[in-house]
Amino acid sequence: MTWRDRYLPLGDMSSVIRSAGMRGFRDVVEQFGGDADALAALHHVPLEAVDDDDVLVSDVAVAKLLEGAARTLPCPDLGLRISEYQDIGILGPLAVAVQNAPTVGAALECASQFLFLHSPALRFTIVEDPEGRAGEVGLCYGSSEGAPPRQATDAILAFVHRMLRFLVGGPYALHSVHLSHRPKAPTSRYSGFFGAEVRFGQDASLLRVPRSLLDRPLQSADGTLREIALDYLHNHFPEPGRVVAPKVRTSIERMLGTTAPRIDATARLLGMHQRTLQRRLAVEGTSFEVLLDDARRDAAHRLLTRTDLPLAQIAGLVGLSEQSALTRCVHRWHGSTPSALRAGAVQGVSGPRSRGPAPRVLP
Repeated sequence: MTWRDRYLPLGDMSSVIRSAGMRGFRDVVEQFGGDADALAALHHVPLEAVDDDDVLVSDVAVAKLLEGAARTLPCPDLGLRISEYQDIGILGPLAVAVQNAPTVGAALECASQFLFLHSPALRFTIVEDPEGRAGEVGLCYGSSEGAPPRQATDAILAFVHRMLRFLVGGPYALHSVHLSHRPKAPTSRYSGFFGAEVRFGQDASLLRVPRSLLDRPLQSADGTLREIALDYLHNHFPEPGRVVAPKVRTSIERMLGTTAPRIDATARLLGMHQRTLQRRLAVEGTSFEVLLDDARRDAAHRLLTRTDLPLAQIAGLVGLSEQSALTRCVHRWHGSTPSALRAGAVQGVSGPRSRGPAPRVLP
């Protein structure tokens, strides 16, 4: 199956994206006499997402909205039109780091590294030229689920095109454009928009550019601003591609030793529905059960190797019902028994071991 199993049932394992990518949707719809709010409601997109950049919304819902609106209005070049209302500012704090990079290549690398801020499923990579020419590369857009639908692909690749023009202050020697879909709008509309040859039905959606473009310096770059922006991004989003999982792991660690970690309690703590949390974790390649098991493993290892607490007490502190459950888990985690793991740590320990009670297991 292709992207999202061809529009899987809404709410089932969909990723989320920032609504900034919808900027311009209302303007285009109203130009064609349509009702943006009615279209959003029809396709289960929150109404606030139409006008607010920072609403998290299902990528499946957005894809359905864009495709549906393009048919209803009708406006077959909807994605291209929306991009004309967008500028680099839709990237939020990432925009500062991108536009102050020393070169075009560094800017694209930065955008690729932190694109997860807008959707964990989006991918933007620099690939070898599909035509096999050594002096060219492809700036390729896609998702972890394959090529997104037509309008979403048009909108995002058009945005990248406009962003590059902004960064270099004009044309950037675009050679040709590859799109994975077949056009609904006239092909002249695409070639006129990009100012280059556009080829449809290709293996991937990308912009073909000279390899030398990557080394082109950005004249307005400010190294100090870039470092400030990168420091902010790294400190606030330390795990590219994993936005929710670190928060869940922290909440689990704080629950261990005080109460049994449960996904419903964690979801309430994070202000989201339990099923939403499950979907978000699945998109990030993990689950509540995996994170709980990892937290238990690390906590048990610390308690076994750094304290003299009885095994039964350690079992309780890591949320296991009895000592035998701890024994089974330690064997699965380390291929050893709790006593053997503790004995091995004692042989190599260089400092004092704690004998006091441990009412909580903190990170």
